[in-house]
Amino acid sequence: MARLFCLDSVMVDIVLRVSNLPMSGGDVLASERLMTTGGGFNAMSAASRQGVTAVYAGRLGHGPFSDLARAALDHEGIAAPVEPDDERDVGTCVVLLEPNGERTFITANGAEATLRPSHLETLGVRADDVVLISGYNVMYPGFAEMVLGWVAHLEGVLVAFDPATRLEDIPDEFLSPMLARVDWLLCNRREGAALSGAATSREAASVLQGRYGRGVVIRDGERGCVVAAPGHDPQAVAGFSTNIVDLNGAGDVHNGVFLAELLRGATPDEASRRANAAAAMAVATLGPASGPTKAELDTWLRHATPSRDAGLS
Repeated sequence: MARLFCLDSVMVDIVLRVSNLPMSGGDVLASERLMTTGGGFNAMSAASRQGVTAVYAGRLGHGPFSDLARAALDHEGIAAPVEPDDERDVGTCVVLLEPNGERTFITANGAEATLRPSHLETLGVRADDVVLISGYNVMYPGFAEMVLGWVAHLEGVLVAFDPATRLEDIPDEFLSPMLARVDWLLCNRREGAALSGAATSREAASVLQGRYGRGVVIRDGERGCVVAAPGHDPQAVAGFSTNIVDLNGAGDVHNGVFLAELLRGATPDEASRRANAAAAMAVATLGPASGPTKAELDTWLRHATPSRDAGLS
């Protein structure tokens, strides 16, 4: 079976549940804390739990955070073939989680930022594999040119791109060639509106599909998503009602399950339905890498009721 390669950086998330964000110079007591592997691990673990081979295309390092990340990857059966950085640990991301599930990030880079073109060339990506790129991968000069140069020469490889939460920070000189190369654009409602100028998710998917001639998925939380497969009109796929505990990593779980289902031969509509359900399950649990296994997802879907609000007009 073809494999999913993920370039989105694996880091360690330090999640703190707070009643409110502190003012500058202030202090707030966290009611709950969690230290876990995050970043690209969220999407890869979601895909791996569906029975798909996932490979981390980034770089680990040496130190306690790298040990934690490596153990998490090993536990999920995710390969990390790039040689580690001997001189530094992987980065960290402090996640401040508010009562409504919203999260605020503070990131410090580490070994993942030392990835080089020679590392990418050793991965052995072949035709029919899938490569998942994050907006964080094409945001910074130097790293962005490396990633864009690499994906430009991948022949017969399906490239998926999620601009992530920092869309407005990606320079157009990097964003435009990335969007021109992708086979599937995976984004949320806000990002879809910003990229298309359209007022609704369905209109945004139609605009973006027409502009790039590619597949588009626009996630809209509990309402579900709109999927526009190449050559087909956009379709609304119903979401599922859920108890929201933590929105961190929900989009990554959706991406991982959607791409895994495509690799398994599902139609885009069916892949989207299962991705909607997996994301609904994930947000009901504290922590980013909380996607279900294939068996858990199958069981949940047998009893789940889709949301009535599936128009996404």
